[in-house]
Amino acid sequence: MLYPIKNKSFALLESYSAQKIILLFCLTLCLTACEDFVKVDPPKNLLISEKVFEDPATVESALANIYDKLRDQGLYSGSRGLSPLMGCYADELNYFDSDLDILELQQHGVTASNSEIGNWWGQAYNLIYATNDIIEGLNQSQTLNDSDKDRLIGQALFIRAFLHSTLTNLFGDIPYITSTSYLKNNEVARENKETVYNNIVVDLLQAVQLMEPAEEGSERVIPDQSTAKALLARVYLYNGNWEQAAAWATEVINSPGHQLEEDISKVFLKESGGTLWQFKPDGVNNMNTVEANYFIIESVSLQRYALNDNLINAFEPGDLRKEEWVGAFTNPNTGAVLHYPYKYKEKLSTTESLEYSIVFRLAEQYLIRAEAKAHLGQIAGAREDLDRIRNRAGLPPTSAANETELLDAIIQERRVELFSEYGHRWFDLKRTQRASEVLSVLKTNWQNTDVLFPLPENELELNPNLLPQNPGY
Repeated sequence: MLYPIKNKSFALLESYSAQKIILLFCLTLCLTACEDFVKVDPPKNLLISEKVFEDPATVESALANIYDKLRDQGLYSGSRGLSPLMGCYADELNYFDSDLDILELQQHGVTASNSEIGNWWGQAYNLIYATNDIIEGLNQSQTLNDSDKDRLIGQALFIRAFLHSTLTNLFGDIPYITSTSYLKNNEVARENKETVYNNIVVDLLQAVQLMEPAEEGSERVIPDQSTAKALLARVYLYNGNWEQAAAWATEVINSPGHQLEEDISKVFLKESGGTLWQFKPDGVNNMNTVEANYFIIESVSLQRYALNDNLINAFEPGDLRKEEWVGAFTNPNTGAVLHYPYKYKEKLSTTESLEYSIVFRLAEQYLIRAEAKAHLGQIAGAREDLDRIRNRAGLPPTSAANETELLDAIIQERRVELFSEYGHRWFDLKRTQRASEVLSVLKTNWQNTDVLFPLPENELELNPNLLPQNPGY
């Protein structure tokens, strides 16, 4: 079981300035509603000033800037985020271009100088630092009312937990960053994974208390109470706390603000009832999702990623997800057929965003609860949750009859339900200790130490307290 512990002080990248500088936020740039993304880009290396915390609208703008960067930079975004790159690292995607850093991931030859890994680390901690500045400013504000403070602090705590949860899954032991003190940040040390997860739980439990419930009919581009509960369910599942995983997943499933989208063809539309949190396109550079832009294959020259045949063969006959969520492109020169993720179907030419990039969705919660119940010996309940997802995909009830068969069936279901979404397949292989069994026969350079990425070498040079490097690097 995860027990809360006191968070430690932390350090951050040397690139940050210690001096707080007042940033003037023009009211015309503020959000008129929380669902809108607004470019409010503070100059690099500057902290948000006390001026921002005199009006909830300016704090909302600062948070919107963080959501904007989550969408456009680093771990969760674009053609260089978790979805394509961890798909290549696992057994979902093949990469056909010539970027050496991505080829390192595809071929399991990652080095500590890999720029993609370095960017993920740096950009994630940049955003963590920004959330900490918002939390500190809100706590010190003398003008905002308690209600506004609570909901905004709740969002920031969720983001901090969300980023740390991804980082620890990728790198193992990491610093858990909770302040903006430059002097402390300059000497940060890594904390063990158990401590990091405990700190994540502390932040999320507080976030659940402070955040607002899911709102009917909203665009769900601002994380709410259900989003924090969904992450709690995932965190508890990853750590083998089956009771808590099932309990929090149930909280989300029973939330009046969400319902599973029954039509497979509508799951990834922006108004889908099963969406818990999604990134809204900026409406300027991208009218729809970046996923559609880099996954859909329209010509040989533009091809970068394609689905691995192992994934294509994993679909059962009659699975509607293969029909609706997998596209096919035939090479006119060779006749070879390439398959690609087709969950998002609209590219950049439309005048209105039809699809947003979904980060959390309800189907995962059913599969979390199914897996947790299977571990708890609640076979009937686990089968019921698993069949909820299978039946929606046009498949018959599972034939799995005991715990071992059910756990295998659930991992299989996660594979075909969550493919090409933020590295789910890789994290499942890693946490269930199946990575070596599955990938050693597919990746000629596979080493058992590949379950963790190396800490970026430039970070170790700047701060030797981050040593030792992860094994194998």
